[in-house]
Amino acid sequence: MSTRRFALAALAALALAGCQKADPDRPAFKGIDLTGAEYARGLNLTDQDGRARSLADFKGKVLVVFFGYTQCPDVCPTTMAEVAEVKRSLGADGDKVQGIFVTIDPERDTAALLKAYLASFDPSFVGLRGSEEQTQAAAKEFKVFFAKVPGKTPETYTMDHTAASFIFDTEGRVRVYARYGAGAQPLADDIKLLLAGK
Repeated sequence: MSTRRFALAALAALALAGCQKADPDRPAFKGIDLTGAEYARGLNLTDQDGRARSLADFKGKVLVVFFGYTQCPDVCPTTMAEVAEVKRSLGADGDKVQGIFVTIDPERDTAALLKAYLASFDPSFVGLRGSEEQTQAAAKEFKVFFAKVPGKTPETYTMDHTAASFIFDTEGRVRVYARYGAGAQPLADDIKLLLAGK
């Protein structure tokens, strides 16, 4: 992700944070509280095993949804490693956490590649992919930015993209926007709140 775009995304996130009102009944998330957001309400794509999946398939679990691509050099593998670390740190409760990776590069990220990539972090992670049009629609629903950046050859392009995770509660409602770079502990803290029904 370019520095300029990352800075703009960070500013947008801070602006969102500044709009939150203090409410003693709301949990004190480390990430940005998205409770009641009018977006990130649906996700209908195909998983790495060829099955059509939606958010409703994971009801009862806390979901961590991240948009990225398998050839990403830093942000994507770091994020997936942190989600896997959090799952392990929760012990038995880790089974109630579902990592979901949505590829923004369906041109290169085949189902087989997604399966192998995610298995290297946690075998329970689900990879979702769709056509270019489906990917654009999913990104629009989540207000996620992505764009292809040409490389030295047509095959070596990279992707600029929003660097954050969306955390859903066990009822399938988006609750937290977790910015990249915050680390595993804040993510774990927010997931624990949601597992506790907050």
